[in-house]
Amino acid sequence: MFNRGLKDVVAVHTKIASVDGELGELRYRGIQVGELVPDHSFEELAYLLWHGKFPDGEELNLLKSKMMEGRKLPEHIASLIDILPKDIALMDAIRTAISAYGQSEFKEKPIDEQAIILTAVLPVIIVRHYRNVNRLPIVESDENLSHTANFLWMLNGEKPADVHVEALETYLKLTMEHGMNASTFAGRVTISTESDLTAAVTSALGAMKGPLHGGAPSGVIDLLEEIGTQNNIRPVIEQKLKNGERIMGFGHRVYKTEDPRSILLRKKCQTLAGKDKWLDLATAAEKEIIDLLKTYKPGRELYTNVEYYAAAIMRAINMPPELFTPAFSAARMVGWTAHAIEQQGDNTIFRPQSLYVGNKI
Repeated sequence: MFNRGLKDVVAVHTKIASVDGELGELRYRGIQVGELVPDHSFEELAYLLWHGKFPDGEELNLLKSKMMEGRKLPEHIASLIDILPKDIALMDAIRTAISAYGQSEFKEKPIDEQAIILTAVLPVIIVRHYRNVNRLPIVESDENLSHTANFLWMLNGEKPADVHVEALETYLKLTMEHGMNASTFAGRVTISTESDLTAAVTSALGAMKGPLHGGAPSGVIDLLEEIGTQNNIRPVIEQKLKNGERIMGFGHRVYKTEDPRSILLRKKCQTLAGKDKWLDLATAAEKEIIDLLKTYKPGRELYTNVEYYAAAIMRAINMPPELFTPAFSAARMVGWTAHAIEQQGDNTIFRPQSLYVGNKI
């Protein structure tokens, strides 16, 4: 059997997550994300994906303590980040720094504790290189802040607004896992060779860098900035549709109905109505765009995808476009490490066949 790109080929039995594109469902450990995201923190959902259950009070406090400790960069990795060329791509800088985690940091630590450290430290690595490139002073972690709030604190050097923490955390929770995507598969292939978690995550980061997978939603940002105000929504979109232009942020390769992640991000933006102009613009624009798409592209069933509201959130919190894919990676680190843990627990090395179609002599 030959399926190009292994499309629709089942290579793994997993208990971590499931994606149903026809029904528009995303489940973490069998539970729909819509039931999880509103009432649980990033840390709680990370624990659920790693362990298959929610933490009790003591387990949650221990996790938070370990994540706090994990934010501390080893001296040699901090030095490595600081000497990287300023023009190196941020995803390359992240991959380089993560790959430097080795035996000295993880010696005798079980894989689940390694997962905590890598998840906790990735935002620190992202921000350190970003601030170095922009010749800004390094902002140290604040032990009184949550994982998400600390990310924004280190990035901007000021206490983040609650509205921005809520919006970003919703995005991070919704993108921490999404089944057997390219980067997750890359990580599982690497760990299946009995390599280590650092190597698996480095492989995943390499796959995430590709524009077909982790490409930043910059097109949506451009669209929202071109619209500018709610009065401009209809004329701008109508003109684009008359010109045959694609409306960025609508349509998805997997979901044939509404992307469940975009539904939840929309609801979060609606609860924050009036608190940020970009979130308000995105919510209003979506309604107009859906109506216009039905008129100009009847029968196409183009729904909002996660990139649309992700872009609105990133624009609202003033996160530079070059940080979009790294921020996506910071969320997906949870899924990558959960899959590596699962693969290690019941391992068979991946070894698909290839069919030779070249010349025969």
